[in-house]
Amino acid sequence: MPAFASYPSLKDRAVFVSGGGSGIGASIVEHFAEQGAKVAFVDIDEPASQALIKKIKGAGHPEPAFAKCDVRDIAAYQKTIAALAQRLGDFTVLVNNAARDDRHSMEEVTEAYWDERMNVNLRHQFFAIQSVAPGMKKAGGGSIINFSSVSYHAMTANLAVYQGAKAAVVGMTRGLARDLGPDKIRLNIITPGWIMTQRQIDLWLTPEAEADLMKVQCLKEKVYPPDIARMALWLASDDSRMVTAQNFVVDGGRM
Repeated sequence: MPAFASYPSLKDRAVFVSGGGSGIGASIVEHFAEQGAKVAFVDIDEPASQALIKKIKGAGHPEPAFAKCDVRDIAAYQKTIAALAQRLGDFTVLVNNAARDDRHSMEEVTEAYWDERMNVNLRHQFFAIQSVAPGMKKAGGGSIINFSSVSYHAMTANLAVYQGAKAAVVGMTRGLARDLGPDKIRLNIITPGWIMTQRQIDLWLTPEAEADLMKVQCLKEKVYPPDIARMALWLASDDSRMVTAQNFVVDGGRM
């Protein structure tokens, strides 16, 4: 069995994860808890989030703090981040994970749909950064991890609005890395490939789709949420202390 790294610098570090109740986010929450970090997360799926907390507690790891919150409601979201920071201390790690990759044709996109997709895939990342940056400055630095997507590189069909949001994450991250660098705040991007969350398996994984994926990946294995979580651990830890404004693609060599 593989032996994966431990990061002493993450012990007792206050970490905030958006969309942490299921999928990639749940794996990220679990992996940080295993490192002894003080983890807080938000999600709109309360049953899944409570099940995750029970699983983590059952494994003997620190219990994460959870708040049900919709990241599209910026006022409520920033208030929730502030309340969780009061409980755990200023967050020095932020993982902007929350997203939703619903398919859509060009013809069916309305102004309201456009705005909602930007809100759930891009806007909340900026305002979470705005919320945690003062505490990170006070603490002497921090690590912010934003999520893009391989889909706009691969030109996946019927995802143009989502792809627009995820491409914008890259530009936003690099700009803010310049702005916040003097305060020792690092910003990096994780670009996942096709990650086998339960949602992806249920909605889109067919034998034909898997065969096509294996043709384009250099590594002939499916990529799973822990593969992303382990990259997030490294980017959050002091091991990556001089890494900022970079994009880390975890896709089995698809791009």
